[in-house]
Amino acid sequence: MTLVEDFSLLERHGFKLLPHHLAKSENEAAKAAKKIGYPVALKVVSPQVEHKTDIGGVRIKLRNEEMLRSAYKEIMHNAAGKKIDGILVQKMARKGVELIIGGKKDPQFGHMIVLGLGGIYVEIFRDISARICPLVASDVDEMVAELKVHPLLEGARGKKPINKKALEQLVLKACRFMAEEDIKEMDLNPVVFDEKGCDIVDARFSR
Repeated sequence: MTLVEDFSLLERHGFKLLPHHLAKSENEAAKAAKKIGYPVALKVVSPQVEHKTDIGGVRIKLRNEEMLRSAYKEIMHNAAGKKIDGILVQKMARKGVELIIGGKKDPQFGHMIVLGLGGIYVEIFRDISARICPLVASDVDEMVAELKVHPLLEGARGKKPINKKALEQLVLKACRFMAEEDIKEMDLNPVVFDEKGCDIVDARFSR
């Protein structure tokens, strides 16, 4: 499945995604950004690129068409030689704490869900907690408490705590989604949380 098809399937299951459009040209990207509303982010979409930031395939906080067109050219240059499906134009996410909500189907235990510190450092810090599905809200609370980063989620250093209800609902929804679609692996990463809610920035899964 393509990224856009993945996003569409998630939306059909009730996941709220940031406004986005897969552009095939610079002009199409500019048109999409105007419709979505600045600021936006651009991301290369390619089956040959797993970590977009590693090749310079992501540009964020683009506030106008001039910045967007410059960023589009940079990404295309950086991804030269790769098979490119297009450039994703996406509304910029809120500021907050980046988490990963992932999962996999274990041959012995069935579907498992993972919660942890997300973003580009997920593989470095490996601050995660896991449970076997299905879950209830109290399970999510326990997973949060097990994370080293949990003080950030509770509102350390004068910051407001994240919206725990939104986190609970998203984790439980992810469990149901994996079961209903028989998902082998899934990553919602990053999901940005603040005191009001969350934004799913990127998603991928396999069946």
